[in-house]
Amino acid sequence: MTQTSRFEQFSFWRTSATYRVRVGFNLKGVQPEEHYVNLDAGEQRSEAFLRINPLGAVPALIDREAGQSTIPLTQSVAILEFLEETYSTPAMLPQDEHGRARVRSLATMLAADTHPLITPRVKKYLTTAGNFDEVAWRAWQTHWFGTGLQALEQRLANETGTGTFCHGDTPTMADICLASIIVVMRTFKIEVADIPTVQRIMATCEQLDAFAKADPGRQFGAPKS
Repeated sequence: MTQTSRFEQFSFWRTSATYRVRVGFNLKGVQPEEHYVNLDAGEQRSEAFLRINPLGAVPALIDREAGQSTIPLTQSVAILEFLEETYSTPAMLPQDEHGRARVRSLATMLAADTHPLITPRVKKYLTTAGNFDEVAWRAWQTHWFGTGLQALEQRLANETGTGTFCHGDTPTMADICLASIIVVMRTFKIEVADIPTVQRIMATCEQLDAFAKADPGRQFGAPKS
């Protein structure tokens, strides 16, 4: 049974970072109250939202139980770590220190090295100051998605820690970050070749309700197909 929420989450249907936090909440069985921030309409740059996150990015999380003086939580991986520390089961990190380090390494390959290169603010800069047209922007996305996922594939295919999921046989933060890249690639209709281990793990993740319910197309604000 879903636990009573104590959280307010500011989100947008399409973003990789918001997806990560949705999956984390789903795995923990916690349902936040979501507030829709329309990135396409520029609501993230409003005075009200910039008071919550001066970077103008989602997700942002408010913990009602922490009191009025506590600042909102931002950055999806930090929020996942917070959820892991707040709700210990089911665990999103392994018990051993080397396993935890490996999961964090895999996760940040995607959340810190791949995803930031294809965000809307990067597109805005490249299409204005960098004179990118849509063809050049798509080539940029395809290159960096491919670079990140092919490097991840090499690790997953060759490291002994890989199991049914990125690490062992239960989903971790690494799987959440992997899936967050794939779902956004699908939104942009971009494919990366020669990543069979990545695709196998993604298919396994999507069999779990926690991932399926977080799919961007199922969220408020998503365009109707």
